[in-house]
Amino acid sequence: MHRLAVWQLGRVEYADGLRLQKLFGDARARDLVPDSLLLLEHPPVLTLGRGAKWKNIVADGAQLSAQGVEIFETDRGGDVTYHGPGQVVGYPIFRLPADRHDVRRYVRDLEETMIRALRPFGIEGERVAKWPGVWVAGGGDNRPEKIGAIGVHLSRWQTSHGFALNVNTDLSHFGLIVPCGISDGGVTSMERQLSRPVDIAAVEGELAKSFGEVFDGDVEMHRPAMRTISVAVVRSERTGARILLLRRVPSRGAFWQIVTGRLEPGEASEKAAAREVLEETGQVLPVVPLGYRHAFGFGDELPPLVVEEEAFAAFSGSAEVRLDATEHDAFCWLTAEEATAKLPFEGLRRAVRLAARQR
Repeated sequence: MHRLAVWQLGRVEYADGLRLQKLFGDARARDLVPDSLLLLEHPPVLTLGRGAKWKNIVADGAQLSAQGVEIFETDRGGDVTYHGPGQVVGYPIFRLPADRHDVRRYVRDLEETMIRALRPFGIEGERVAKWPGVWVAGGGDNRPEKIGAIGVHLSRWQTSHGFALNVNTDLSHFGLIVPCGISDGGVTSMERQLSRPVDIAAVEGELAKSFGEVFDGDVEMHRPAMRTISVAVVRSERTGARILLLRRVPSRGAFWQIVTGRLEPGEASEKAAAREVLEETGQVLPVVPLGYRHAFGFGDELPPLVVEEEAFAAFSGSAEVRLDATEHDAFCWLTAEEATAKLPFEGLRRAVRLAARQR
């Protein structure tokens, strides 16, 4: 057996997920990490594979925008699919050994891992010969219903992209598309099959176990190695809310950001958020959790440094800011729309949008 690192990442913005795949892929190619399985949830997003037809997105731009659904084109196989909260997405970053150099076998193995992971919950997944993925028997119309989708990419027998298992997924979002371009089948979830919500962590545990069995791996469970915070400082004006942006000094990237920082050993995230606001702006402000955590790859380090960040808001009555000159060299107060246009990372943009809604 060989090592198989399984990462439980929680929420990951889709662009950050693509970047994590690249970082882990580069690290795997250089033998800096073992075969790695990234387990995560994405915000609502439609992804198009290499063979996708745009006509299979049946919602218009206004509908997608109203529901906060983004669109990404990818290099995976397959047509259009949906990812969203309550769905476990798995990205295996594996270097397949010579005896597994068979794309069809790899897809069957992914199906088998999901089928095995479903059994402890009393759900019998099955294959449908003409369609990839995992299905369950349909209802009154006898149409099979997809519970697990597959879309993969292989380069020199190293894998990326992977599968999506519907656990507590909002199935109404599949009405935005013709899932995987298949109009003759339905879509279901573990929650619908069992008539109750299902614990995501328990599903991820079963997936890790079944991956170890199917791919002959000795499973090691991992979580993000570092915890950080972000704080969107908001100031009210007659014309609306303004968000504080700070520009990092050139040696630290020279990009605009909101307040960010690392947790010190044993420090609570809320205390860290208030401390960073004081250190970076000179203001003593209470902070409010925004209910948003996400994981991402920090920098370009190999092997990847995976970070989990929690977002906060703070509300200021003063436009005066005292910068830490070792960190930042300029600041500005912008509307939420202006701020999100300047910020380079989706996690920071989402924190700003959430904070702006608090007032």
